Amino acid sequence: MTGSMAIVGDGDSIMIFKAAGVATFPASDEKSAREILRRVAADYKIIFITEELARPLGEFLKRFDESPYPVILPIPSGKGSTGYGDELLKTAMERALGVDILSHSENQAKKQGN
Repeated sequence: MTGSMAIVGDGDSIMIFKAAGVATFPASDEKSAREILRRVAADYKIIFITEELARPLGEFLKRFDESPYPVILPIPSGKGSTGYGDELLKTAMERALGVDILSHSENQAKKQGN
């Protein structure tokens, strides 16, 4: 592995990561994002990908779950969150813990008026 972190996404959304020293790979669509991931997956431990690109690549990204690295993390783009990253986190926590602790916390907060 040559680096620890990279990001794949639209040019505007990934520029701040470049300033922080993260390897950046601009992708304009699902096809280019898939090709970039295939090319760089062996080189990075953590790869962020913007939610707009991650959602259509959901089945493709599942193959990375079988190995410890890279960890692929969907994040909001500069346009804001679509909620996809939260959905994946919730599913992963349910799988790991056997219970949906996030919905329980949300429901409790609603009951308390928070």
